Amino acid sequence: MRRKSRPRSRVLAEVAETARDLHAAGLITKRRLEELRACGCLDVEDMPPARIRALRRRLRLSQAAFAAVLNTSVSTVQKWEAGAKRPSGPSLKLLSVMERRGLDGLA
Repeated sequence: MRRKSRPRSRVLAEVAETARDLHAAGLITKRRLEELRACGCLDVEDMPPARIRALRRRLRLSQAAFAAVLNTSVSTVQKWEAGAKRPSGPSLKLLSVMERRGLDGLA
């Protein structure tokens, strides 16, 4: 079963809450609020091992190259793909951006 998207850190939770409050106060439009959600600026979804592996393969990267792009170790990527660890914080955010925009999203 897929878990609902939710903020992964206190900072992202605060940004999401502020955006909702600004919309409620009429200071940002519904469209802008939806744009923030769509770009992944507010919420980051958990990424299961199979999805991480599929992303890496779609980008045609070895585990070593994938780890270098994410500024993490090969061991960490292996553990993510095996389900022994889950990415969180900045790593999860980078994975989310890469999934939506490819490697160009990091440039």
